[in-house]
Amino acid sequence: MVKGFMKKHGLKLIVPLYMIFYLASFHWLEQRQTYGFHEIYSSFDSAIPFCEIFIIPYVLWFFYIAATVIWFMFKNDDRKEYMQLILSLGIGMTLFLFISWVYPNIHFLRPEAFPRENIFTDWVKMLYSVDTPTNILPSIHVYNSVAAWIAISRCKALKKHRFVVSGSFALTVLIVLSTMFLKQHTVVDVISAFILNFTVYMFVYRLADNRVPVTRNEFEY
Repeated sequence: MVKGFMKKHGLKLIVPLYMIFYLASFHWLEQRQTYGFHEIYSSFDSAIPFCEIFIIPYVLWFFYIAATVIWFMFKNDDRKEYMQLILSLGIGMTLFLFISWVYPNIHFLRPEAFPRENIFTDWVKMLYSVDTPTNILPSIHVYNSVAAWIAISRCKALKKHRFVVSGSFALTVLIVLSTMFLKQHTVVDVISAFILNFTVYMFVYRLADNRVPVTRNEFEY
């Protein structure tokens, strides 16, 4: 019974089990006592103004990533595409945890006073209150968004739904911009996320391009 359950649902269990590990690890990193952080900064950061309206795409990131994973898990028949998505996310997030562990980092870009008071700045205040400006390199908001867009843009089942791919791209761009306009991340964090995306993409997708795809009908999980 257990063997049959694992054969059918084992790959689906990877995501919740990994998320427990990731969230516990990230919480430990945020709470641990460290004796020094490395400041992340570039001159471009000072040229980017604070803009609270970007809290909308920043928050939409949570729904975007969750919806993408759930769709690939339950709706997409291509097991290979599902595995490539969760491998991309898992590798990047694990490397982020490792980097944060060996290279504690921080930025000091958050405004001391908001230039405006409105509902969006209230949301930003709440964000700042629960999320410290530490452990920012590379930006997981950027990395996961790009990884999700890559999976969506390569998905064979979505080729006929170009509005989904275009919408995914537009939302990804807005999320990337939001990390800088909200002063949640530096330009260095964003660039490093792109570099990590490219590296993982070459490993997860390019090396597997010549392999024969396996569908859910051929291997039920």
